[in-house]
Amino acid sequence: MWTRLYLSDVEDQTTSLFGNLPLPLPDEQFGASLPAVMPSSFVYQGDCEAFLDHAIAKGQRFDLVLSSPPYNLGKAYNTYRDRRALDEYLKWQRRIITKCVRCLPETGSLCWQTGNYVTNGQIIPLDMEMAPIFKDLGLQLRNRVIWAFGHGLHCKRRFSGRYETVLWFTKSDRYKFNLDRVRVPSKYPGKKHFHGAKRGQLSCNPLGKNPSDVWEMEEDGAIGDFWTIPHVGHNHCEKTAHPCQFPIGLVKRFIEALTDERDAVFDPFLGVGSTAAAAAVLKRRFFGCELDPAFLAIARKRIEAGASGNLRYRDPDKPIFQPPATKRSAASESSTLLLPLPG
Repeated sequence: MWTRLYLSDVEDQTTSLFGNLPLPLPDEQFGASLPAVMPSSFVYQGDCEAFLDHAIAKGQRFDLVLSSPPYNLGKAYNTYRDRRALDEYLKWQRRIITKCVRCLPETGSLCWQTGNYVTNGQIIPLDMEMAPIFKDLGLQLRNRVIWAFGHGLHCKRRFSGRYETVLWFTKSDRYKFNLDRVRVPSKYPGKKHFHGAKRGQLSCNPLGKNPSDVWEMEEDGAIGDFWTIPHVGHNHCEKTAHPCQFPIGLVKRFIEALTDERDAVFDPFLGVGSTAAAAAVLKRRFFGCELDPAFLAIARKRIEAGASGNLRYRDPDKPIFQPPATKRSAASESSTLLLPLPG
């Protein structure tokens, strides 16, 4: 039901978007050794700190750093231990973020997706814990985007968590923001001014409205003021072996808005390559790091599919499936009573 195929606007689907090289992409764009000369795109099998040290030494710049780091929840990442003391985890994140910022040009952006660290039944919002890191680096927070999703683990002693945050920072006031590329349909597209000098003229932007910083899919399929993009669960058309996969639709909107064609996009925690694959679809150069060779192999296939225009992904504008009301839910709804408040 969810599977849909999207093709890039490329006349020859057998060639790469990068220099008309035949697919698969050249081996020099993927490797476990740090290159003496950085290729136009490169995915490194190894630790991101080592790669960032190398990139800094080579004067490499990334127009957008976009990532979803591990949340320290004990997830099974094969080659990475996802459970540290919180202080140790934050020190580790500070080192990586600091090096990422050194690779940003003055016009660059950094988007860091965070969730909640859970310990002894209590949640600790990681964006709050990381706020001093970004502040100390002099970054400017442009948005704290709320990404909501309808499914996930069910909690028994607290409300089930159904959102994560993406913090968008810029290095200066001279940043890129291509709003027209990511506008969504206006609720009242034909609305006009009814008085004053502009009477009779459209009062909204004909290209659509700003998607805002909290995204939701409305009943008619249009994206409203919430970003409700399904997480990559078992039946999702993008699902791979990775336990915490980034949906293409989420990263694609950031890349479209914050970069131009041929810009460089970097993900220090690449996983199965969602960020790099979306960058390839949009004709951006891609860079990333991944420790696990199995995840890297999946990432390469997805990046190559993106570069050739054959990447399967779920369009974030596609309406979310709403199951029909069951007897139980219908009965519960019909039996709800609204009682007057006392006094």
